[in-house]
Amino acid sequence: MSRTLVLYYSAYGHVLDMALAAADGARRAGAEVRLCRIPELESERNRTPYQDKHSTGEPGETSQLKTRFKTVDRFAKYEETMRRQQDIPVATNEDLRWADGIVWGFPTYYGSMPAQVKLFLEFAGDLCADGSLEGKPAGLLTSTGSIHTGHEANVLTSMVPLFHFGMIMVGLPYSENPEYLTADPIGCSPYGASTLAGPDSSLKPDERELVMAGRLGRRVALCAEALKAQSFLK
Repeated sequence: MSRTLVLYYSAYGHVLDMALAAADGARRAGAEVRLCRIPELESERNRTPYQDKHSTGEPGETSQLKTRFKTVDRFAKYEETMRRQQDIPVATNEDLRWADGIVWGFPTYYGSMPAQVKLFLEFAGDLCADGSLEGKPAGLLTSTGSIHTGHEANVLTSMVPLFHFGMIMVGLPYSENPEYLTADPIGCSPYGASTLAGPDSSLKPDERELVMAGRLGRRVALCAEALKAQSFLK
């Protein structure tokens, strides 16, 4: 039996839902699954969702962020998501060492990974130095505001630091995922799983997106099992 870690950061719940689907897919493939979250930044001053809570400081004036993306109600969703995942353990380097394969999940910020994830990777430097993740399969899932705001760019650019750790990338091939061969506004691509959250984060993952996230989890688990059986993994 292979061991699959589903490791994620979620601010508004979309990535959490996709991560749960990926964990279920890995579990159905026979893997032992561990679900862990990447921690939020300690200071509220550094948490971008707090931009939704605070105005510009002038009476009756709201921020350009709220005006452009209609994020007035989004902070309440952030607080709800924090409550939803309070019992999910925070990931450590030991969780990464434990895993035979890892599904990484996080939202798209300006076409790339958020600061929380980048900081987590920077503090995993020992694993890069000692080769603990070398040869382990990795899949990526994300969320983004719309179909045009960087979900594919995020998955592709996020592969770069994982290559530094020696991980092997696993995607979502066409033959297994006919759902994304559509003109419908949904996420997912050959590069990884994704969901469209809406500019104001009001959408929920489409059932097709959840199905493909599950397939990604399954694929990572099966790849890990195959590599482990051939004594490729340390």
